[in-house]
Amino acid sequence: MTNTALVTGASAGIGEELAKVHAENGGDLILVARRKERLEEIAEELRAEHGVQVQVIAADLAKPGAAEQLMADVGALGVSVDVLINNAGFGGHGKFHESGLERDQRMMQLNMVALTELSYYFAQGMVERGEGKILNVGSTAGFLPGPLQAVYYASKAYVNSFSQAMANELEGTGVTVTVLCPGPVITEFQEAADLGGVKGFELGADARSVAECGYRAMEKGELLAINDPKISVLLKGLLPFVPRKSVLWLSRKTMEKSS
Repeated sequence: MTNTALVTGASAGIGEELAKVHAENGGDLILVARRKERLEEIAEELRAEHGVQVQVIAADLAKPGAAEQLMADVGALGVSVDVLINNAGFGGHGKFHESGLERDQRMMQLNMVALTELSYYFAQGMVERGEGKILNVGSTAGFLPGPLQAVYYASKAYVNSFSQAMANELEGTGVTVTVLCPGPVITEFQEAADLGGVKGFELGADARSVAECGYRAMEKGELLAINDPKISVLLKGLLPFVPRKSVLWLSRKTMEKSS
């Protein structure tokens, strides 16, 4: 029985740590990200430390058609993907009408469209084989609207909802879908998304602990994983009873930068 995981956004942060956790559990890997040189470094490290097979595919999944091309590239390797980890994504900061539309279009393409397409393509083979696991990296941001990160929060709301619906549809097929919803995490994401000084990211979890949380949940076939129990209680137990304007005010405050 093979145990090959394809991990997108594997060159840093949560994606890199998820790849490491899978290798530590004896699984082979296909690492996908834009930075091929960085992927090769990680691949060499994992091969040496864990004796697993690691393939590297450089791809920019924010480009239309990239998911279909990735599927073809994986097919050329002759490898079946048993675990799909859709981790690639990016955010941004600022008012929607003042930010560049092109950046938000790329964000939607990566965070939602590519994830959806890859889930569709790889679920086909998993269902045919009667087994497989999909882990989509959503966010606690997907549970509420996000002023100053309007498109990012909305994209993660899509991931959270889509993943749970897909999980329900696949019941009884041997294929499970898990959505990992981290709170703030200390990774390269903050710098890339211009989140330096943002109050909500002053304290964040480390990528390794988040990866372990998501991987454990995926292995168990759980529907939803939130790494921070306090945030879980807030979102599930308190947020539904807070007036919407207050939710928006609180959400915006956490995204404002310290003066």
